[in-house]
Amino acid sequence: MFIHLDLGWMSHPFPLSSFKIASSDQLLILRRLGLTQVRWSPAKSDLALQAPVAVAAKAPAVAADVVTADQPTPEELAREAHRRALAAQREALRLCEAQYSEAAEGFRGVMDKVQADPQQARAQAESLTAALLDKMLVEGDLNMRLLNESAGDRSTAHALNVCIIALLLGRAFGLGRDEMMDLGVGSLLHDVGKLEIAARLRHRDESFTSAEAQAYQQHVAKGVAIAQTMGLAPGPLLIIAQHHEHADGSGFPQRINMDRMSTGARIVALVNRFDGLCNPLISSKAMTPHEALSLMFAQGRNRFDATMLNAFIRMMGVYPPGSTVQLTDDRYALVVSVNSARPLKPRVMVHDVKVPKEEALILNLEETPDLGIRRSLKPQFLPRHSLDYLSPRARIAYFFDAAVTGPGELAA
Repeated sequence: MFIHLDLGWMSHPFPLSSFKIASSDQLLILRRLGLTQVRWSPAKSDLALQAPVAVAAKAPAVAADVVTADQPTPEELAREAHRRALAAQREALRLCEAQYSEAAEGFRGVMDKVQADPQQARAQAESLTAALLDKMLVEGDLNMRLLNESAGDRSTAHALNVCIIALLLGRAFGLGRDEMMDLGVGSLLHDVGKLEIAARLRHRDESFTSAEAQAYQQHVAKGVAIAQTMGLAPGPLLIIAQHHEHADGSGFPQRINMDRMSTGARIVALVNRFDGLCNPLISSKAMTPHEALSLMFAQGRNRFDATMLNAFIRMMGVYPPGSTVQLTDDRYALVVSVNSARPLKPRVMVHDVKVPKEEALILNLEETPDLGIRRSLKPQFLPRHSLDYLSPRARIAYFFDAAVTGPGELAA
């Protein structure tokens, strides 16, 4: 049976809140959760196939060459398949956004306690990271998915983006759970020192005076001091201390090079830069994810660990989620998810004039050898009707889910 748990994402140990029961161990866990009911999806369950058999056994025999009035036409079957695929896509996105919202609420709870109860804040940050890892450290591939909604305030959205992408990169590098815990806690709290600097100085601006730039850079030292009062382990402490250092020694505050940076700090420095380019304080300066990766590769190769930068680009794909693109058949599309293990052909939402916007389905380019991406372009260069249809996000927010194929997507 395929079931849905109406629980918060961090309230159960399963990778997803919607899944097919496959073992007696899962049933035992479900019983221990103390639930009074779960929702069942017959259309996605193996058991649903038995229902027509039982009905047919009681029905009068019908000759094989007789078409009954109730038999659906091919067009009706196609419409029903489309409806189910659309419902599955919406449910998958709804689940991701609910999980993201719960993680955002957990992060805000951490930040609310940092100054009043630093030890409790550390415990909550570790619990949030452990919950993320429980969903992420599973067998199989993961999709990186573009969300419709972000965390609300910019600091929460930035912390979650950096944490989620950093953990996905750590997973791609095969880091162990202890290293991933350090990476998660450190990336969540990398900007914690900004709590103690003026709000107008919390986001670096090219117009800063020398004094303002120096005040902004103080958030690193202040973050280290706060982390020490929280009792953070050495791993996340180094990430907070080094997340603005560069591989070539041109960063701040210590101007150390790659050899003296921890693995976690090298990951977070890279991801922090990417999110800063995609989600700047002034939205008119935002780059598409494709542009951000191109800039980092062309101009920033000395600033980052080259091996890590190449792995990051492979994981994100040439066209990361949120990129607006033109396909080889001249249609325009929005990249909505990338399988980090097979990133060259992402899933895209295509502007198709024959399909209403509210019924747009996701195409898996991996399964369409005759269709690919011709180029990336800024949203403002899309034709007006394509821009309205695709509605590119003003703020890029990412989450992850299991990379499964099925009725939730169409190949063409």
